[in-house]
Amino acid sequence: MSRIGIYPASLDPIHFGHIDIARRSARIFDEIIVAIYATPKKNLLFSVDERVELAEQVFQDDNNIRVAKFSGLVVNYARSMGAMALIRGLRLFGDFEYEFRMGLANKSLAPDIETVAILADVKFIHISSSTVREIAELGGSVSRLVPPHIEAALKTRFGYD
Repeated sequence: MSRIGIYPASLDPIHFGHIDIARRSARIFDEIIVAIYATPKKNLLFSVDERVELAEQVFQDDNNIRVAKFSGLVVNYARSMGAMALIRGLRLFGDFEYEFRMGLANKSLAPDIETVAILADVKFIHISSSTVREIAELGGSVSRLVPPHIEAALKTRFGYD
């Protein structure tokens, strides 16, 4: 039986912190599915298809990481993919409280699916998608926060080609 982990996120946009968590998870599980939530309750910069495409470019050389989109309850998606765990990244104390509550809710909905929290690497602890978006929107460099193709997509979106 293959050990599949689901790493659910909105990835708007994907950044080095997300990439680090996915790749470190891929050393623990046989397969990681980076599951991009199609309809989060957020104002999105990129469509779900754009977010999937940008993430696929990031992981194109990672043999046991694939990217997919999903909607609805993440535990239902995890079950449909035969996953045994949800992967969550923790950066700050506020993340812990939120992820703890979500983990308990998911456990009550799907007792057979574990939540695995991976601590962010200290060099990525300050990165969030909202910070990346704000810096890019104001014309700042995000080259230390995201891969080059993500920076290019942000520049295009904000008209800084």
